[in-house]
Amino acid sequence: MSRPKNPNHKGHGLSRGKEREQRALIRFKTTLMNTLMDVLRHRPGWVEVKDEGEWDFYWCDVSWLRENFDHTYMDEHVRISHFRNHYELTRKNYMVKNLKRFRKQLEREAGKLEAAKCDFFPKTFEMPCEYHLFVEEFRKNPGITWIMKPVARSQGKGIFLFRKLKDIMDWRKGTAGKKFVNLEGQPSRTTFNPSGSHDTRGSDDQKEEIPVENYVAQRYIENPYLIGGRKFDLRVYVLVISYIPLRAWLYRDGFARFSNTRFTLSSIDDQCILACPPWARSFHNCCAKLCSGHCRYRMTKTGLGCKWMLQRFRQYLASKHGPQAVETLFSNMDNIFVKSLQSVQKVIISDKHCFELYGYDILIDQDLKPWLLEVNASPSLTASSQEDYELKTCLLEDTLNVVDMEARLTGREKRVGGFDLMWNDGPVSREEGTPDLPGNFVTNTHLGCINDRKKQLRQLFRSLQDQKKVSS
Repeated sequence: MSRPKNPNHKGHGLSRGKEREQRALIRFKTTLMNTLMDVLRHRPGWVEVKDEGEWDFYWCDVSWLRENFDHTYMDEHVRISHFRNHYELTRKNYMVKNLKRFRKQLEREAGKLEAAKCDFFPKTFEMPCEYHLFVEEFRKNPGITWIMKPVARSQGKGIFLFRKLKDIMDWRKGTAGKKFVNLEGQPSRTTFNPSGSHDTRGSDDQKEEIPVENYVAQRYIENPYLIGGRKFDLRVYVLVISYIPLRAWLYRDGFARFSNTRFTLSSIDDQCILACPPWARSFHNCCAKLCSGHCRYRMTKTGLGCKWMLQRFRQYLASKHGPQAVETLFSNMDNIFVKSLQSVQKVIISDKHCFELYGYDILIDQDLKPWLLEVNASPSLTASSQEDYELKTCLLEDTLNVVDMEARLTGREKRVGGFDLMWNDGPVSREEGTPDLPGNFVTNTHLGCINDRKKQLRQLFRSLQDQKKVSS
């Protein structure tokens, strides 16, 4: 296709008549100087373009997307790293709005039992527009703890807890008429990166501009599952290639992020201990006591936090509660990923050029029930330790393998490296074919299981090469 005549539109990835399979190189662009840049620069056949150079692949930030997407022409093979209105899932108030709507839809179409599968997020109200609804609910349940979160900030910024209506009334008066432009503004921090590059954007979410800083008031989960007396949440990665049809991959690796202090609700004055996510503060002394009792499950001690890889976390839970309880927990997490994506399937603009790597934050309570805290459109790709660096570089390599700019895949794969195809316009079976009996169906997810990605990739690409030889 030729360049558009409209001078306000920019053209990228123009193939000049060459088929996608015949391109000798892939031109990439990104502004993120972290593990992502390391992976892109070391990928065979990929070359970096800067400034206004023409590109085939752009790992962009959301501000570029908002300002340029509608004015950019992209050829068939071009890919960018966000869907146009990604915020329908990744902004806290929109996520809850869509989940509530989807739950009502399921109740109408499939009944209350199916709708109950969406009960994985705490009771939530958007503030200030649902203030009166919140007050009504607050008075029904006096004495419980609530948490206030800015809808588009990250890393615990702006969060506070309260149990008295006076606190929320003071907040409402203090925010009336205030404007909020830049949701970032945090200082940069030096983080681990073997290549020597640094990322000044260490948080999960990137710059967003909204006219008023809205909040959500959410019922606080007062009975979190604790390990060594510490609270934690899970970071899980989901890759969506398409929304229509919905095609989603689940990564096997992830991590649990621990607080540096013992959890208590005896006082909510210590906002840092209770309100901020456990990974959002500096943890310098968090590992020793926790690890002393569970030395089999070594934690990573870093300037950004204490982490267990999901494999260690899964092993720990199995030793405490048995394999069946763990299978149920992880199956319920699978349900969260699928239902949350389905809740926005009809509102996300499913452009064929877009893909998205989401970072899901999950909290587990004492009953081993998983709760969805939030979904990040820009999960942090900055490494805080050697183990973290290895996880994120492998994650990004496999993301590029699934996106498949090189056109090596057939489209029938159910596993690519560390990614397992979780949903392909319907649930994907772990076994070949679809079992006749629903009870025999096992979902193709392996979260927290062994990730022998290098071996799998060697076998996959060797098989693909053999198929090409036979066909030629």
